[in-house]
Amino acid sequence: MDMDKLVALCKRRGFIFQSSEIYGGINGFWDYGPLGVELKKNIKDAWWHDMVRNPPPGPDGQEIEMVGVDCAIIMNPKVWEASGHVGTFADPMRKCPQCGHFVRADQLWEALTLCTWMNSLIQEFTPISGAIDSPRLMKWAQGKGKRLAPNLALVRNPHVVLSFLATRVNGQPDAPPDLMEMTRYFATEQLHATGLQEPCPQCGGPLGEAKPFTLMLESHTGTEKTEASKVYLRPETAQGIFVNFKNVLDSTRLRLPFGIAQTGKAFRNEITPRNYTFRSREFEQMEIEFFCHPDESMKWFEYWREVRKSWYTKLGIKSDKLRPRDQGEKELAHYSKACTDIEYMFPFSDEPQELEGVAHRGDYDLAQHMKHSGKDLSYFEEELWAKADKSAYGGDKKKEQEAKSKLPFRYVPHVIEPSAGADRFTLAVLCEAYTEDTAPDEKGAPQERIVMKFHPRLAPIKAAILPLVNKEGMPEIAHKLYRELKQDYNVFFDDGGAIGRRYRRQDEIGTPWCFTIDGQTLADQTVTIRDRDTLKQERMPIAQVANELKRRLQP
Repeated sequence: MDMDKLVALCKRRGFIFQSSEIYGGINGFWDYGPLGVELKKNIKDAWWHDMVRNPPPGPDGQEIEMVGVDCAIIMNPKVWEASGHVGTFADPMRKCPQCGHFVRADQLWEALTLCTWMNSLIQEFTPISGAIDSPRLMKWAQGKGKRLAPNLALVRNPHVVLSFLATRVNGQPDAPPDLMEMTRYFATEQLHATGLQEPCPQCGGPLGEAKPFTLMLESHTGTEKTEASKVYLRPETAQGIFVNFKNVLDSTRLRLPFGIAQTGKAFRNEITPRNYTFRSREFEQMEIEFFCHPDESMKWFEYWREVRKSWYTKLGIKSDKLRPRDQGEKELAHYSKACTDIEYMFPFSDEPQELEGVAHRGDYDLAQHMKHSGKDLSYFEEELWAKADKSAYGGDKKKEQEAKSKLPFRYVPHVIEPSAGADRFTLAVLCEAYTEDTAPDEKGAPQERIVMKFHPRLAPIKAAILPLVNKEGMPEIAHKLYRELKQDYNVFFDDGGAIGRRYRRQDEIGTPWCFTIDGQTLADQTVTIRDRDTLKQERMPIAQVANELKRRLQP
């Protein structure tokens, strides 16, 4: 799929616009148009319904307790000190002193590694002969070449590198190419592949020393802009849940295990926002913090990992582009016991990119907030204490209190966190839905069409109501059906132009079904229902349309 075509369609049809476009835009920020806001809202609504209001049964068949919160974007700065964001939520950056360009220091590939890699290839294949993508060259690049430079993006897709080398090595075995020339060339290629490289992609100059660059966006509250009034726009929604753990527990009388969910905006000062809406500075999250007993935490981690993987498939991501991946030991955060990234192969990348992380966070977050706030966020097993044999305490209240303060009666819950990106999944849905095929026109001749094959639950418009012609009472019947359906669904009335062109317009915005009122409707009160994907048309009584649409849209 051509990403440029999708971006053009998104603007043309009102899915996504560049923010502040009339003023030249602003990097890392995007606006959702009339169709885009409906698509994204449908995604969030589906998530809330399937995960919060009606989650699937637990691993032992039990009902899942889940509630929601909506926390403030700006919180007490001490929250971010406790969570570790103030001290550690930063990327190491290197600045080019010649042009002022910044690049990430933790994802650079060193010129020395590149030189070693190229020297080895030149020695093995000088002169290079045969097809550039010959099996031998590919085997070397994916084997020895990858071991020499495991972080070099082009090792995973080496055609450009091999082609470049072939033009410089063939016919000049005694004069290997200039390695500095190659380094600068590959810096450009690496920038195209990942946005990160060394030397400076702007001027080829040396980069400065690595320095931390905070990813949190800062603001101030009150009348004076001082250090004491500094606040942060939240970089994640999770911490609002953690600091409200006791409030939720006390106000709802929930018993473990249970989850607290939240959707909302988060902000990160990304150095290089890129790949359309995938990496933005303002984005929306759909997060669950599921609190459970430490001894049962791995069971719940496995439960949520499977639930979240299957959810994407149920909502239309059925291709092999969806690829769950368990994080390796070196990737895990220092507090994490396990993490699975649910990834999608976007058209702009050679590797799958993260849609969601399902993480086992242990008791890290609650323990940190207990330490920094001085508040008790532990959990007390009242039912277990009520059943306990208290004769060993001899009625000594002090001993009873000591027992109640320890395991198995009191403990800090462990947390499983399924954290999804609403914007990233919206982009994945757009990529997955975009289809080019052919369909017959009014005369039966095949015509190319663009069709967005959204899952019906996610489609911005659920159905279009189309009078075949604007006469003989057809518009009046169509309007009556339109007014009936719009009470429950986002439907569209269209009476402009030939019926074939109207079908194409609805295909391009992903409307699953079109109901057409025609001459036969006047005779027998039936309408034609046309399916977007199969193009199949069948008739049904107009009185049954609302119930049929409801049936087709059920989760």
